[in-house]
Amino acid sequence: MMQLSKLLGRLPSYETKNNEDPLIKELYMDSREVTEGGLFFCIKGYTVDGHDYAQQAAENGASAIIAEDDITVSVPVIKVKDSKRAMALLSAAFYGYPTTKLHLIGVTGTNGKTTVTHLIEKILTDHKINTGIIGTMYMRYAGKEVTTQNTTPESLTLQKSFASMVDEGVEAVTMEVSSHALELGRTHGAQFDVAVFTNLSQDHLDFHETMDNYARAKGLLFAQLGNGYEEGRQPKAVINADDKMAGLIQTMTAAPLLTYGIDNDADMKAENIRITERGTTFDLSIGEEREEITLKMTGRFSVYNALAAAAASYVTGVGMKTIAGSLSSVEGVAGRFERVDLEEDFHVIVDYAHTPDSLQNVLETIREFAKGKVSVVVGCGGDRDKTKRPQMAKIAEQLADFVYLTSDNPRSEDPADIIEHMKAGITGTSYTVIENRREAIFEAVHRAEKDEIILIAGKGHETYQTIGKVNYHFDDRETAREAAAEARP
Repeated sequence: MMQLSKLLGRLPSYETKNNEDPLIKELYMDSREVTEGGLFFCIKGYTVDGHDYAQQAAENGASAIIAEDDITVSVPVIKVKDSKRAMALLSAAFYGYPTTKLHLIGVTGTNGKTTVTHLIEKILTDHKINTGIIGTMYMRYAGKEVTTQNTTPESLTLQKSFASMVDEGVEAVTMEVSSHALELGRTHGAQFDVAVFTNLSQDHLDFHETMDNYARAKGLLFAQLGNGYEEGRQPKAVINADDKMAGLIQTMTAAPLLTYGIDNDADMKAENIRITERGTTFDLSIGEEREEITLKMTGRFSVYNALAAAAASYVTGVGMKTIAGSLSSVEGVAGRFERVDLEEDFHVIVDYAHTPDSLQNVLETIREFAKGKVSVVVGCGGDRDKTKRPQMAKIAEQLADFVYLTSDNPRSEDPADIIEHMKAGITGTSYTVIENRREAIFEAVHRAEKDEIILIAGKGHETYQTIGKVNYHFDDRETAREAAAEARP
C-alpha cells in the first residue's frame, strides 16, 4: 500500500484538481476487477477505451483514476499525457521495483522465443537457480501456472507478477519479449540483465508495416539494456551472428556482447552437426571449452535455439558441463516439432510454425529424414499480416508433396478469403482446400500412406481456435489422434 501523493511523486508531470491523498491498496487496468482503495488506469486499446469505464471503476471503489482525457467522476482524477507510460512507472514503484531483485533474461526474435525460454528455464533450474518463465504458453513459477493473454503481458501485470515471484523466492526469470510489447511499452520498468536476439523474418507487418520498423522494435530490447559499465550488475547482449540483422542489433546496445552461430564467426559455436529423425548432435564450443550436445529435438533450427539458450545461460554464470547436460536431457517443448504418437505406419508432427521462415525451417528438417511422402496441413491467422499468406502457401507447395489449405484462427475474417490469399502463392495442382480445420486433419490422416509424414502447422500448443471473438476448444494433436482412431478397422 502507498499514499497517492508518494506514488505520484514518481511522475515528472501531471494535472489534478483535487488535493485528496487516499491510501492506494492496489492497481488496476480492468474496471471490473477494481476494489476499495484501488488506483485505476484508463488505457486506450484497439477495441476498448478505459476512459469509458472510469465511472464503473469509481463505483467499484477506486480511490483515484489516472487518465489522458478530461473525465468527471466522484474520485480524484490525475491527468497525464500517456497513461501507459504512467502505468509502467507507477506499477514498478508500487510493487517495489521487483526486477532489481531478479535476474531477468528477455528473449526476442521472430522464431524460437518459446523454445529458447524453456531451454533457459531448464538449464538454470538444473543449476539450482529458482527460475520463473513468462511467454506465449503461460507464466510459470514456484509450482504455479497462469494462462497469459499476450506473449508479453502489460506492464502492470508484469510488475505485479515479478513482485509475486520475488515473494515466492524466485531468483531468475526468462521471458519472451514480443515486438508489440516493445513498441507499446509493456516492458518499460523491467530491468533486464540479459537480452537475447534469435532471428528476424517476416511477421506482424499488419502492425509494424515495414521490416525496418519491425527490426527497430526488436532492437528496443537491446537499446534499453543501459549504457554504463559498472561492477556487479552488468547487462549483457546475446546475438545470433548468422542473422542478417545481427549487425543492426549490435549497434543498438552498449552492453557487452556474446554472439553465437553456426556459419559466421561467433563467440559460441555449434560444429559437427549431425541431424537425424530422432534428434541432433553437435559440438558446443566457446574459447577453449568444448562439450558434445545430444538434443532430443531435431533440425538446424533446434541447434540455433539450443545455442541461444546456452549463450544466455553462460553469461548468467552457468558452466558448460551443466549447459550440455541440461540440453541433452530436454525432451522438447509442447507444440514445437512435437511428434504425435499414433502407433501407425505414418507420422504426424505438430508445430507452431506460422511464419514463412519457420514453416520453411520445419519442412526442410522433415525433408532431411523423410522416407516417404511429406504433406502439410496449413492455414494463416485472420486479422494479421496478409502479405505472408501467399508466401506460406508457396513454401508449403515447394517443400511438401501435398498441401491441405485450411483455416487457422480466422478471428473476424472470412476463412475462405484468407485461403484465397494463400492460393495466390500456389502454382501447381498438388493441393486441396478444406476450410474446416478438423476435416482437413481427418482427411490428411485418412489418406496417409506408409512412411508418410504429415506436418500440421500453425497452432502448435494451442488448445483453441478463435472464430470471431470466441475461442472454441481445438487441439491439433487431439484431433490427429481422433482421426487415426476413426481410420482403424
